[in-house]
Amino acid sequence: FPAHEAHLCPVRALSDWTRSSGLIGEGFIFRRMASGDRINTNPERAMASSSEQFLEIFRNNLIDIGIDPAPYGTHSFRRGGCQYLYSTRRWGLRKICEWGGWSTEFSNMTIVKYLISWNDDPSEAREDFFDHERAPVLRCFSCGRSCRCI
Repeated sequence: FPAHEAHLCPVRALSDWTRSSGLIGEGFIFRRMASGDRINTNPERAMASSSEQFLEIFRNNLIDIGIDPAPYGTHSFRRGGCQYLYSTRRWGLRKICEWGGWSTEFSNMTIVKYLISWNDDPSEAREDFFDHERAPVLRCFSCGRSCRCI
């Protein structure tokens, strides 16, 4: 990612966290959990190979910040990535499918399930869709808002 989007890079975020926290200097970053939701202190014990332990930790993090974890799973990361590429970066469906290694056979429209869901925040109010008096909304490619940098 370019410097103005560095905050979106998971590699940079993880690198910054490990450097600034000083918690992990050797061994696995994602370690097996011990009883009582404690991180196993043995650096040679990796997190369980299934995604179940990750999902439990992720949902506990959501509870910690006051978000109901019920609608979220590991696919939330895939969905979020697709939505970002489509809505913010303005990638086309075919490009997203090619990037993600998904089929470009659009007969079952699986990609649409990643882009649209019942728990998404709408970008515009429904009553504004056909309001002919309303000025068109132009969103900035860089910041996603209506601004003067368009």
